[in-house]
Amino acid sequence: MRDFSNQDVLNWQAFLQIKAQESKDSRLTNFYDASTYHEEIKLKDIDFVALDFETTGLDANQNSIISIGLVPFTLQRIACRQAKHWFITPEDKLQEDSIIIHGITHSDLKGAPDLLRILEQLLDELAGKIVVVHYRRIERDFFDAALRSLINEGIVFPVIDTMQIEADIQQARPKKFIDWFRTPRTESIRLANSRSRYNLPTYPPHDALTDAIATAELLQAQIHHHFSPDTPIKKLWL
Repeated sequence: MRDFSNQDVLNWQAFLQIKAQESKDSRLTNFYDASTYHEEIKLKDIDFVALDFETTGLDANQNSIISIGLVPFTLQRIACRQAKHWFITPEDKLQEDSIIIHGITHSDLKGAPDLLRILEQLLDELAGKIVVVHYRRIERDFFDAALRSLINEGIVFPVIDTMQIEADIQQARPKKFIDWFRTPRTESIRLANSRSRYNLPTYPPHDALTDAIATAELLQAQIHHHFSPDTPIKKLWL
């Protein structure tokens, strides 16, 4: 079992209590009131929810969310029947180069709600669970920026980032003798490449719901191979 502990982890329970008192939007207040787990809770006792966004670009201040996928899971099972997927009307224009990547077209977004219409339902799905993402700069930053634009109040919550876990695992690998004489090849930590190291199946990329399921499976594999079900959440959340 590897130890990637962070001694400077935020006290998320206390922080969310403060956010609940400060928030002026009732939907966010309810979200923060649901709080989170104590930092010593074991991974095997946690309800997770994998979250994935597809966006019109990579800049949270210039681009916007166009698709959201999520799926609840535990270390033992993934609750696919409880999965959710939404198309979202973007705040900016859908660009041709982003369509090539995620395959979401104007016809897909015709009649799609804006983020505010599904915000309460989305927050209810996340409340009280540990959110799991692959590259937190997308889900956490885009969600925060979108709400600052729509309701003049951002959002913050603890996450487990499977990309960060994979980066830490790669960095912690012992060097081979030959690596002292050459620069070792850097392993990709993108979602598909990370999954391949655990012999997980290949899924079509850039679909929010599929990527959420893929992220849930990846965390299960990472914990199985590098941690323990008894690992406390404070070792992994950010």
